[in-house]
Amino acid sequence: MHTVAVLALPDVIPFDLATPIEAFRRTPGYRVLVCAPSPEISAGLFTLTAPHGLEALATADTIVLPGCTEFDVPSSVVDALVAAASRGARLASICTGAFILAATGLLDGLRATTHWAAAAELAARYPLIDVDPDVLYVDNGQFLTSAGAAAGLDLCLHIIRRDHGSAVAADAARIAVMPLEREGGQAQFIVHDLPPVPRGAELEKLLVWLEENSVRELTLDEIAAQAGMSTRTLNRRFREQTGTSPLRWLHRARVRRAQHLLEATDEPVERIAVRCGFGSPTAFREHFKRIVGTSPQSYRAAFTPTST
Repeated sequence: MHTVAVLALPDVIPFDLATPIEAFRRTPGYRVLVCAPSPEISAGLFTLTAPHGLEALATADTIVLPGCTEFDVPSSVVDALVAAASRGARLASICTGAFILAATGLLDGLRATTHWAAAAELAARYPLIDVDPDVLYVDNGQFLTSAGAAAGLDLCLHIIRRDHGSAVAADAARIAVMPLEREGGQAQFIVHDLPPVPRGAELEKLLVWLEENSVRELTLDEIAAQAGMSTRTLNRRFREQTGTSPLRWLHRARVRRAQHLLEATDEPVERIAVRCGFGSPTAFREHFKRIVGTSPQSYRAAFTPTST
């Protein structure tokens, strides 16, 4: 019997905690233990009474770290996780649980992910980790990390498939009413706001003009002429004030408009490509895939409201 220990730390996120418990306890071959550093743990709207302490980590085959709203990790927890890893236990984090795993140093030099809204903070706190905010989960073998909320279930299904094969994982997915694999990554769930520019900044008027004219076929020379700059100066100023290039900013503005049209209308993808200023449906699909992480058709299928 494979023992899965789910570790609840103070201010644990209930959704993240429940996901591995339900995924593994409903799958044959797993025994699930819920443990915590103290008998009672705050879970926001309620208090959790954990049946096991940190000693459960010493014999667990897999340890799952749900996300928390606070990122401070007790030294006793760090020591217990490092000891478990040293004997070969598998450690997996859900959402901001990546901060718990990162505090052990076990992710240093590895690729990892977390909820997209916390990715920059994870990268800033732990610069030795290669943080990828665009994927649903990352499997490094012994150490696994997942993005926010539902991506934790993607990770659990992936682990079940690793342990018992696709048939067992497919059964677990059916019980959860969840596809065994979801197309794309968490980039498709990010609201792609345009890069912020301080009010009164040199490029503010140009960006307004770009937004208003994004449906036109614009060249870098035309944008530079509108700004009254050389293309070299425009590129430099643009990167200084927005963190990206003029054409990338323009593509992102067009994709943002396309996301809205895909959600709110039933227009064909080819028509949306034209309405958003892309030269061809092929170019539209390429830019959409690069920025959002999935195809326009898959995005529409995932985000079009269904009538009830």
